[in-house]
Amino acid sequence: MNIDRFKHDHVDILSQIDTLRKLTHAGVEHNADAIARGIVAISSTIKLHLAVEDRMLYPTLRACGNDELARLSARFEQEMGSIATAFMAFVRRWNTAEHVRSEAQAFRAEANDVLRRVYERMQRENREFYPRIEAEEAMAVH
Repeated sequence: MNIDRFKHDHVDILSQIDTLRKLTHAGVEHNADAIARGIVAISSTIKLHLAVEDRMLYPTLRACGNDELARLSARFEQEMGSIATAFMAFVRRWNTAEHVRSEAQAFRAEANDVLRRVYERMQRENREFYPRIEAEEAMAVH
């Protein structure tokens, strides 16, 4: 299974997280409009990424014939549930500049928690999950 699209999505999402972090550090109140737009944009990217994982990646890996990879995939899929739920709640709460601006401290705290969880999850996929998928693909080719 070619996972280049998933890896590209990760680069894009990590870049968007970095942009949000920089805007937040530069001043939540001053950058509330750009922060809210960034949250809407990252939400679209992540929603699409998760949908493709759910429709293609996880089902393909469940049926790949490699029990170890299927179990790893199931674990990653299960773990993503709570992260996705927290992220979607974050997006619903902070998708307007007025709300970001009026509750800057609460935004900062929640963004630190939720975006860190998304960031750490993608790093784990990049280190543990994607290389294992690629190794399986390489073995299947030979």
